[in-house]
Order: sequence, then structure tokens, then C-alpha cells
Amino acid sequence: MFKKFKITCDEVTTICDKNQYGEATFWDKVKLNIHFLRCKICPVYTKQNVLLTVFYKSYSENCKKVHHCLTIEEKEELKREFNKVNTQQF
Repeated sequence: MFKKFKITCDEVTTICDKNQYGEATFWDKVKLNIHFLRCKICPVYTKQNVLLTVFYKSYSENCKKVHHCLTIEEKEELKREFNKVNTQQF
């Protein structure tokens, strides 16, 4: 019966990722917590994974606020460089 709940560390990482995005089932979460009782490394992975997600989300929010467009001068310079490289190849 308990063999159903015994999972490898690789399976834990998959469940951890699914759990982070709300895709893990109840039984996945039970297996995850049982695994955490006997493994000391996987909880560290989970904490690091959550922390990276928090950092990324805050970075992406800041990034969305920045306007990412080239100026007309930058576009013209890019076109000149592109044409320059194209003419050199042939």
C-alpha cells in the first residue's frame, strides 16, 4: 500500500513544478509531503524553485513597465548594418 506513495526525487521535481502552477493533484501533494519526510534535499529544491519564481515574477512586472522599442535612428542604423552585411556576403 505504501509503495504507491514512494516516489523518486526526479518525480518530486516534476510534482513540485506542477504544484507551483496549480496543476498538482491532491495525491501528488500527499506523495510530495511523504517524500519530504525522508528526503532532506527535495524540500530545499522546492524552496529554491519558489524563490526563483518570485524573483522572476517581480522582474517580469518591472520589465513590462519599460518601453522596448528602437528609435528611428536606431532602426536606420540597423538597416544600414544589415545591408552592409548582406552586400559583403555576395
